[in-house]
Amino acid sequence: MSKQKLQPEQNRPTLAQLQEQIDPARLPRHVAIIMDGNGRWAKLHGFKDRIHGHRAGVKAVRHVVTACGELGIRVLTLYAFSKENWNRSKREITALMALLRHYLRGQLPELQKKNVRFVASGSLDDLPPATRRVLDDIIAKTAKNTGLVLNMALSYGSRTEIVDATKKILRDFQAARITEQDLTPERFATYLYHPELGNPDLLIRTSGEMRISNFLLWQIAYTEIYVTKTLWPDFRKADLIEALIAYQKRERRFGKV
Repeated sequence: MSKQKLQPEQNRPTLAQLQEQIDPARLPRHVAIIMDGNGRWAKLHGFKDRIHGHRAGVKAVRHVVTACGELGIRVLTLYAFSKENWNRSKREITALMALLRHYLRGQLPELQKKNVRFVASGSLDDLPPATRRVLDDIIAKTAKNTGLVLNMALSYGSRTEIVDATKKILRDFQAARITEQDLTPERFATYLYHPELGNPDLLIRTSGEMRISNFLLWQIAYTEIYVTKTLWPDFRKADLIEALIAYQKRERRFGKV
């Protein structure tokens, strides 16, 4: 089987039936996704090279960005490339960076058409100069868009983000811009990469893996987590809606009774 599903395809509701189950008033504002399973997808489809899975994963990104815009999600954060991913083979990294540049250049007209604002989170100085130039160009050209915010986590590691935030706080403390009494959890959060995006309400992980993988550790303290066995390249609007339905069935207490 090329798809790993929680239920057989023949028993799955249609997209229209799934959409009828959504309460538009209870949608998450911010959805984050750990996009996992590209390598396994390539292997299941008989490819020896993992890059075929990454290329298929780009198609899933397009589908999910479109779906989030249509459904009214305000922020979508995608875990595209982690700090740890730099330990992969040079060949795979080179192919991934080229794929990222190709995706960004190719998607700019669509992002503009759909009023999507593109931002990026992570140690962006780690990126190759050619990739960084394309990234900065897309960020600048979509900066005034007012629809869905697409936040791409690139060379991202949550522990690094927290350390970077701490360094900024120390600099402000040394410059007398902040005191010890000023530092609260709320104030600390303002030093993270994109505090204006807010914390994710829903975190989706594909491919069935049950771990966070150093992703948004500070921000997901009270985030609802949904894991699907679907591999990322197979993830589509119906899969997203299933996650939203599961989210809407939960009671969010934030530590209260």
